[in-house]
Amino acid sequence: MAKWECTVCGWVYDEEKGHPESGIEPGTKFEDLPDDWVCPVCGASKEDFEQVE
Repeated sequence: MAKWECTVCGWVYDEEKGHPESGIEPGTKFEDLPDDWVCPVCGASKEDFEQVE
């Protein structure tokens, strides 16, 4: 499972945890998020996220 960081605000999406608050189940891969999904903190698009080690 990978982690993806928003390059705008620094919020991290953790595939292992998902984001249940916005209906994203734990274990959901970043690539499987809807194309119109946005950062829950700043509203940045998926294109503004980078995978982190």
